[in-house]
Amino acid sequence: MRIGVITIFPELFDEFLAASLVGKAIADGKLRVAVHNLRDFTSDRHQTVDDEPYGGGGGMVMTAPPWIRAVRELGGTRKPWRVMLSPQGERLTEAKVRELSDRGELLLLCGRYEGVDERARTAVVDEEISIGDYVLAGGELPAMVLIEAISRQVPGVVGSAESVEQDSYRRGLLDFPHYTRPREVEGMGVPEVLLSGDHGAIQEWRERQGLLATLNKRPELLAEADLTPEQEEILKDLNEQPRSSS
Repeated sequence: MRIGVITIFPELFDEFLAASLVGKAIADGKLRVAVHNLRDFTSDRHQTVDDEPYGGGGGMVMTAPPWIRAVRELGGTRKPWRVMLSPQGERLTEAKVRELSDRGELLLLCGRYEGVDERARTAVVDEEISIGDYVLAGGELPAMVLIEAISRQVPGVVGSAESVEQDSYRRGLLDFPHYTRPREVEGMGVPEVLLSGDHGAIQEWRERQGLLATLNKRPELLAEADLTPEQEEILKDLNEQPRSSS
């Protein structure tokens, strides 16, 4: 998987790309990430990337020419899928992460200030992605979120394929609760079923708890979740009980 990033703050990515699973994936050659400074694609000695908006108003707008030049020069003949991180974009979901990872090569555009000249969007952007309905100072943090999410889809990056398959949202549901040592923390124990060694019972408990978490925390997900007949039965039973029960 190859990912390019265009930003005016390339230094923000240094520690992120060297740490944790992303850093290991890059070191192992499973993931390639190249960060480029937008100012390198300007044409004036001050490396200007913004200007006052036509029509007036507060703030500055990023000018189109550096973006167009950067995307076209960096894309070359490979033609990566070009994604602008923007609060106006489609909400990032697990399904969208998988779709983007299947493209093989991405070029992420991290805007700043009040936004990017619309002509840059028209000329060189294939898709806009948002990580939530709120506004950040720029697209760098959303780009990091996207890189980390995509890295988990690359074979071999996460040690256990089962761990990826069981991730929250992978099946349209939230994850079940997890427990590890010590067996008791401030008077709180571990559900006995997890200590039983009965794998069938444990799996059934996890299915039920995942459905319960979704029902309590994100019930709207259930409308689109692809539930098995067994999960439908569990959900029916949960709906007939007090919401706080397990």
